[in-house]
Amino acid sequence: MSRITDRRPVLGRVDRRRLRDGALAALVPVAACGVALAGLTTWVGTGRAGGPAHIEVAGGRVLLPSAGVPETAAFFDITNDGGSPDTLVRVTARGVSGEVTLSRHRMRQQNAAYRSEIGSVPVAAGARLAMAPSGIDLTVPTPSRGWRPGELVSFTLEFRGGGPVKAVAVVVRPGAVSFE
Repeated sequence: MSRITDRRPVLGRVDRRRLRDGALAALVPVAACGVALAGLTTWVGTGRAGGPAHIEVAGGRVLLPSAGVPETAAFFDITNDGGSPDTLVRVTARGVSGEVTLSRHRMRQQNAAYRSEIGSVPVAAGARLAMAPSGIDLTVPTPSRGWRPGELVSFTLEFRGGGPVKAVAVVVRPGAVSFE
């Protein structure tokens, strides 16, 4: 006489195979979440997780203009130590009449340079922008009373996210300072 057994699970009894398969299926997303959480924790721990831009302006120089020249150039070193990019959108200078403009110098054939006005200058997160005669600078109207070497000129650089930053630039003779 043969005996036939019913292999169907009994209600209330745990099927070990189904339990193992279910645990393995849940383990994959839990492990992925753990890896993602560890990465985000590291990113937040470095202080760069969506932190605002932190702009510092230093190294200000204004070139002493030649007699009778209506404008000159100014240069700053801008550093963004924050976790977000920012954009320089406007610059004003105390004691000058007229508008300070952001500009970029480009070279033409036969070593001729020309200046083009630009509306803004991006400063990436964790980056440094060094203004120079061969790149981005500020075009500054010459005051009617003129400037003397060593004189200090007050500027306000306005950033889209960070707002205004006050800085001082020293008047220098062209060629007296190197741009690196």
